[in-house]
Amino acid sequence: MTGPRRDLQPISPQDQTLDAASLRTPSPAPSLRHPVDHARCAQIKYLEGSESGETAQTKALLGYRLRSAALVLFIGSAVFFAWGAFRDVGATLDSLNLRWERSVLRWCHLAHLLGLGIFAAILWRSTETFCLKSLRWMELGIFGLTTTFFVNVQHFDMIYTASLHNFIPNTVGLWFTLIFTYAVYIPNTWQRAAAVIGFMFTAAIGGYAYNVWTQPRIAELADAHAPFSSMLLLTAFGYGASVYGTYLTNSLRREAMEAREFGQYRLKRMLGAGGMGEVYLAEHRLLKRPCALKLIRPHKADDPRTLARFEREVQTIATLSHWNTVEIFDYGRADDGTFYYVMEYLPGLSIADLVDRHGPLPPSRVVYLLEQVCDALREAHAIGLVHRDVKPGNIFAAKRGGIYDVAKLLDFGLVKGSVEVEGAHLTLDGTITGSPLFMSPEQATGESEPDGRSDIYALGAVAYYMLTGHAVFESDKPLKILFAHVNETVTPPSRLRPEIPEDLERVVLKCLAKAPKDRYQDVAALRFALRDTDCSGQWTRDDAAKWWTSAGKEAFETVEA
Repeated sequence: MTGPRRDLQPISPQDQTLDAASLRTPSPAPSLRHPVDHARCAQIKYLEGSESGETAQTKALLGYRLRSAALVLFIGSAVFFAWGAFRDVGATLDSLNLRWERSVLRWCHLAHLLGLGIFAAILWRSTETFCLKSLRWMELGIFGLTTTFFVNVQHFDMIYTASLHNFIPNTVGLWFTLIFTYAVYIPNTWQRAAAVIGFMFTAAIGGYAYNVWTQPRIAELADAHAPFSSMLLLTAFGYGASVYGTYLTNSLRREAMEAREFGQYRLKRMLGAGGMGEVYLAEHRLLKRPCALKLIRPHKADDPRTLARFEREVQTIATLSHWNTVEIFDYGRADDGTFYYVMEYLPGLSIADLVDRHGPLPPSRVVYLLEQVCDALREAHAIGLVHRDVKPGNIFAAKRGGIYDVAKLLDFGLVKGSVEVEGAHLTLDGTITGSPLFMSPEQATGESEPDGRSDIYALGAVAYYMLTGHAVFESDKPLKILFAHVNETVTPPSRLRPEIPEDLERVVLKCLAKAPKDRYQDVAALRFALRDTDCSGQWTRDDAAKWWTSAGKEAFETVEA
């Protein structure tokens, strides 16, 4: 099927290396694409299966702890609900008002129990699908619901005991239970803990003061026995102790993370976590050289052969010495079977983050970066190594040796996903490897073994993205994108951004030819074509230095390994 470019919608941020869950039977193609809205050119963000390390670690710990806290609170609430129901059997209350209060409390207790049950069920099913912000909202929901319920319990118990037994109960134990459950279970900064526990403290004291203010009998007993001051002091002590305990726990957790060592490397902090393992900022203990250390856990690899393949590929890549290829310093296996390899640490931004944050790049800068990537691929292709996963997240604009905009090519097949696809209408022998947005037609169909021309197609797709802020084909269905790469006509990038030079557009479109024979036959030819464009040489090292200096320190906060 050939014809004009279809209006394929933006792919979800989960576009990574193709995985089995993303393969579905495609729905009919949508209508023709409308002219580009430049305001959304940078809205597509390509996440490479990683989050900032501290965020990833906090999210994993919070998900586990929140699930445990919800379950503990649910079981405790259920036990007291059953105990209250048993205690009420045969009990009589002289006052109709007290019977009404008891009924309201029972309904509040039931609502609390059901709410906790819902939260526990959601969290027990899966916490990995929630972002950190969603987990934090669920945390506030669980403890806000419990705080509201405890205010009602305190209110009823004070009225009940003051009316029938002429004393005011001490509810400090109730609030200590809630405050310390939160402090023990929920990983937090002390500032956030102070705010949330402060809400609990305010609810406890405010509810107590409200009863004293509105209930004459409670006020009379409070004046006689002065329990309010003791409750205030004890609850304030619990508040301070729990916040300080949170501070100590968080500090110890950070120190434990930073103090971990792996062979000759000290792991300082996590940079990212993906499907196969984690990436840490590390330092060689003797050389004191910063580096990025990637751990591939044996239980996350498909089988021992997968780890063996990683090891062979690392050995091959370690032979590459070009300036624009990420340098691998070391690799090995730990006693538990964990495979690791150590790379140079790259301060800067991936092309994905660069375009996402700052929009499409000037044509001259695109050519400047692409020429360097061609140099890296030329060395790899010369020894028969095909990248197979060239994409914006695997190309880094880094600062190296005092020079800015040094393009670094990462991950030569190291973290590619592979799945077998079989169905009534689609049968592929072997596996599909690569990222759907930047995959060549021959990779999409699996009809032939990818060679260097597949990397050229992917590099053309990356150039398209750098120039326009859009992928060549966009959809929320990866299978649609695969079919589009094979069958659909590419919309010239100048239709999205008219200022793109004609000669550069011709180079990009030739890279994106459907048949490998119609593309540049090697990256050397592609580099010559890029060098012959009018905008080649217009972006210089000085321009790069000025841009990064104006971008500020935050431009170097994202580090991909």
